[in-house]
Amino acid sequence: MAFFLKTKIWQTGSLDWWGFIDGEDVFLGSREFPMPAEEGDRWVVRSTGEVFKVEGGEILRDGHEEPPQQVW
Repeated sequence: MAFFLKTKIWQTGSLDWWGFIDGEDVFLGSREFPMPAEEGDRWVVRSTGEVFKVEGGEILRDGHEEPPQQVW
């Protein structure tokens, strides 16, 4: 699968997605990470509430929201 992103991303053995944004490793989420990440995608990381978007081929921080409630 090809990702046409300028942001360096990788997936760990526990299926978590990480990216290198603004000189630091940033957790991008697990299942909420869009596959494949494309221009205009926006998602909220369930565990942290951080919001990211894909703009201009880069993954950018787009603020913070209250993390969605997990009902088990």
